[in-house]
Amino acid sequence: MKNREIARIFTDIANIMEVQEGNPFKVRAYRKASLNLEGLNRDLAEMSHKEILEIPGVGKDLASLIEEYLSAGSVAMYEHLKESIPAGVFSLLAVPDLGPKTARHIYDTLGITSLEELEEAAREHRLAGIRGIGPKSEEHILKGIDSVRRGRERQPLGKMLPAAQDLVAALKARAPFGRLEIAGSIRRRRDTVKDIDLVATSPDPLKAMDAFVELPQVREVLMKGGTRASVVILDGVQVDLRIVEPDSFGALLGHLTGSKPHNVHLREIAVKRGLKINEYGVFRESDNVRLGGESEEDVYRILKIPVIPPVLREDQGEIEAALAGTLPRLVCLEDLKGDLHVHSKWSDGGHTIRELAEAARQAGLSYFAVTDHSQTLGGARGLTLDRLAEQAREVRAVNEELADFRVLHGTEMDILPDGSLDFPDSVLKELDLVVASVHSAFGLPKDKMTARITAAMRNPYVAIIAHPTGRILGEREAYQVDMEELLKVAAETGTALEINSYPLRLDLADRYVRRAKELGVAIAIDSDTHVKNQFDTLSYGISVAQRGWLEKKDVLNTLEASALLKRLAQKRKV
Repeated sequence: MKNREIARIFTDIANIMEVQEGNPFKVRAYRKASLNLEGLNRDLAEMSHKEILEIPGVGKDLASLIEEYLSAGSVAMYEHLKESIPAGVFSLLAVPDLGPKTARHIYDTLGITSLEELEEAAREHRLAGIRGIGPKSEEHILKGIDSVRRGRERQPLGKMLPAAQDLVAALKARAPFGRLEIAGSIRRRRDTVKDIDLVATSPDPLKAMDAFVELPQVREVLMKGGTRASVVILDGVQVDLRIVEPDSFGALLGHLTGSKPHNVHLREIAVKRGLKINEYGVFRESDNVRLGGESEEDVYRILKIPVIPPVLREDQGEIEAALAGTLPRLVCLEDLKGDLHVHSKWSDGGHTIRELAEAARQAGLSYFAVTDHSQTLGGARGLTLDRLAEQAREVRAVNEELADFRVLHGTEMDILPDGSLDFPDSVLKELDLVVASVHSAFGLPKDKMTARITAAMRNPYVAIIAHPTGRILGEREAYQVDMEELLKVAAETGTALEINSYPLRLDLADRYVRRAKELGVAIAIDSDTHVKNQFDTLSYGISVAQRGWLEKKDVLNTLEASALLKRLAQKRKV
């Protein structure tokens, strides 16, 4: 898909315009369009002109740029803009929170054109005093450089999974494959991924390997053999393909899926039972007789261990749980009845409430909560109290039209820097659902950010804290917050925490999800939909929940709407 390439172009255009102190409304328009393209779960190349225009923030001008890129592979306006600013400024823009204007000031003052030069200047305290750089800015810049370097090593799952799926589809269309599966950390659904591992069988391995190295996505061939090859695709990611005989497929798939500690633990169990495991199968140690390996089930069966779902293969207690018969029955996408974080045209979404209801129903849901932004978030057309009341009337009208679907009326309400809320309690109590979140002052010290969010949790009308750490994978680090304290207050107050399914957020991280389960904190798995096909991204949130060992009973929106409202009412009565 070209979606992320076009999104990056729009971000670059916004940055260049900001460096040149261009029209701030145009800057915001490009940023909004970029964000929505990043979260789009459908290939732009497959969308009609009308459908592209329905994407929030994409009007006729931006739609024409999208279509120009899809047809020509470039955007003339963008190439012209790039020539208007020094190339060195571009390299600095990768640093989170540096900002285009500050990057330009650094370049103009010190002539810095690389991350290495920027890091040296920050460590030598040569940045202090440059316009836009305060006393603690150098420390933040150094952290940002570290973040950029980590991002180059590991890419978000939301980028790598579609890339891997595109490769699989292209290979199946070009060469004879029997089985072809994605393995590695993508199959475990880790939130960030270093490379792509593919495992296959083929009646003609040489032809399959030729097709692999000749894929249009391939930028460089690192190695090619009869059954193994490694390439680098256009975005710099390494892809490894292994082809084995069918009777070894399961053993290799399992070997390349499990984390190293998980695989070591399995081998230790095998040794104790007089067996050995490798990527070709399971063998009896005494005479090297092969006992199985065609399927992953073979490996676990021979070891007398129930099959462990790929998402859990991290050696974090899953093998012990399997042996004890206590593996969780993981929540699945079909368990979700509703979505509790959805934006409409009333704020920064792209569709009417009625259109969203139809899309949610097609996605298999029976309700959702429309949670448009509150009044402080003016850039997202946050609702005033008067507009909130108007929206309530529209929600009632939609519910009267729909016999088999329900729209809950809610808000995504800003938690202000001092911990106060954007709407008074007299308004909040009239809503079906209140989702609270942080959208500003991300740089607060840990104690103040923690106090800010826990204050919102203690409000009896706040049901859910959305995207609790504020991270955007590869773009923005989580803000400083005491997560253990947040989880304890959530348990104490009966406040749910959200897994935001937007592929570049996946916030709450899986380690905190598992801790939430231990403390009895309810989790909501939400799409944060701004475009109607983003309901499809709920599968990403499910993966995070599964990695956190969640079962159906742990997830708030596996309840039917009536049961959900009763559950939410419990906090209001306390």
